[in-house]
Amino acid sequence: MASTSPGSAVRNYSVVTAAYFLFTLTDGAIRMLVLLHFHRLGYTPFMLATLFLLYETAGIFTNAIGGWLAVRFGIPRMLACGLSLQIAGLVMLSALDPAWGAAASVAWVVAAQGLAGVAKDLTKTASKSAIKATAQDGAGQLFRWVAWFTGSKNATKGAGFYLGGMLLQLAGFRPALWLMAAMLVLVFVMVWTMLPRMLGRAKASKNVRELFAKSSAINLLAAARVFLFGARDVWFVVGLPVFLYASGWSFTQVSGFLALWTIGYGAVQALAPSVVRRSADGLSREVPEARLWSAILVTVPLVLAGLLAIVPMSRPDIVLAVGLCLFGVVFAVMSSLHSYLVLAYAGSEKAAEDVGFYYAANAAGRLLGIILSGALAQAGGIVACLAGSTAMLFLCWMLTLLLPVPRPQPAMIAE
Repeated sequence: MASTSPGSAVRNYSVVTAAYFLFTLTDGAIRMLVLLHFHRLGYTPFMLATLFLLYETAGIFTNAIGGWLAVRFGIPRMLACGLSLQIAGLVMLSALDPAWGAAASVAWVVAAQGLAGVAKDLTKTASKSAIKATAQDGAGQLFRWVAWFTGSKNATKGAGFYLGGMLLQLAGFRPALWLMAAMLVLVFVMVWTMLPRMLGRAKASKNVRELFAKSSAINLLAAARVFLFGARDVWFVVGLPVFLYASGWSFTQVSGFLALWTIGYGAVQALAPSVVRRSADGLSREVPEARLWSAILVTVPLVLAGLLAIVPMSRPDIVLAVGLCLFGVVFAVMSSLHSYLVLAYAGSEKAAEDVGFYYAANAAGRLLGIILSGALAQAGGIVACLAGSTAMLFLCWMLTLLLPVPRPQPAMIAE
């Protein structure tokens, strides 16, 4: 892989970041558009969750193969493919006919969301791999760039939630989709004309066994990621909205809380490098920090579940909202550490493959969380969802304890 000058590295990073931010804005807006539109049509929260199952399922396979494609064909081509599929998904959603029956409408939206899921994960894998390809100054710069990129991306997605509701109210369902598609066409042109074609290209794995036979560190991180994001979505997708509805919150209040939670979560992610102890080798302190933050995170849903199940209170919705804000702070630091560690452990030549494999596990965790969120919310309400979150976070912590840590060098010990 050809080296890049510091100036071109910053330019490439800026182009990739801008493209991914604008893409993420539409991704968040689509989710809110679909939720609000079908909620207005009378669909239940559990039915709304099913609209996104293919979105998450597609992400598992897309991430797994997306990294290989980025190594084989280059990051810019994969970004362009992701943007093209998102545009196609927006156009497909705009063709939804109000005269169709419920079954046909759901099938059409699920298919369009499947396209959006492929688009999102192609774009995410390519974008995060570009950070590894462009970072010049070792682990310090890599952690800062990953943290800022990941955190601001999630804040942008939260803004997208709000944008989706606003566009639906001001422009309507179909015009809102057309506006976002037009914006992404401009982003596509920017990516295609400003990024070097060879960015991220290397010798790709030759077979499926080689593609999935990652290092033990990458495999452990991927397994931990399944449970980390499953632990979030087990209450975030269905359990929390249903509970807040039942507590008297309006749909606008619920969606606003989800948007603010996501924006705050992203802001904390971006600040993670300032609260995590750092090391010269990029791992000897960062891995123990991941173990510590993971242990702290386990206690939050455990305490919340205990409070809601045992302690009588007049406003359990407020207690839950405050507790989940605390969860968001700790989860943001842990997620940022994970996103950094996969790149720190990844090899430079095939970083995109390692990132793709890792984020396939991320998508599997979200899918698991979505399914369990509906099942546990129906079986035992929000307390059951929080108990499921606690169990998955415990497994995440156990896997994090197994991550390898390099021995400090004598110079580092002297420090």
